[in-house]
Amino acid sequence: MTASVANLLSDQELFRGMGREPIERLAAHAAPRSLERNEVLFRHGEPAEHFFLVRSGGVVLEVPAISGPTLEVQRLAAGEILGWSWLIPPYRWNFDARAVEASELLAFDGVAIREACEHDPEFGYAVLKRFSALMSQRLEVARQRMMENWSPPGFA
Repeated sequence: MTASVANLLSDQELFRGMGREPIERLAAHAAPRSLERNEVLFRHGEPAEHFFLVRSGGVVLEVPAISGPTLEVQRLAAGEILGWSWLIPPYRWNFDARAVEASELLAFDGVAIREACEHDPEFGYAVLKRFSALMSQRLEVARQRMMENWSPPGFA
């Protein structure tokens, strides 16, 4: 399975340009995960110990509102990477994630990968560089969605 997962990761934009050996290190920590429609993958504030590759179906990232409906931040489809909180202390999820349809994912053991990053700074830098770009993109999307839907006065 590791070789086929490594091939999948090599095709992902997030991991483009990463060498074969680091890709195989990531792939060695992957396991299949299935979700049923509306099944919650994780909730804001829970321990973050994985990241995910959506293989089929779709997952929505949401922000619970203090009052009113939950805000849908972003829908992730097949081929997209989900999760960065496993890499940044305090290792807690920043959003909720829920399957919008039956979905197949690959779950990556973020704790083991984080330990590998600590022991191999070159590997760690390559992983951090890619996931920090993902964080930036997801936080910008969240900010835009909040402004569009909640439009608090005085914010842009």
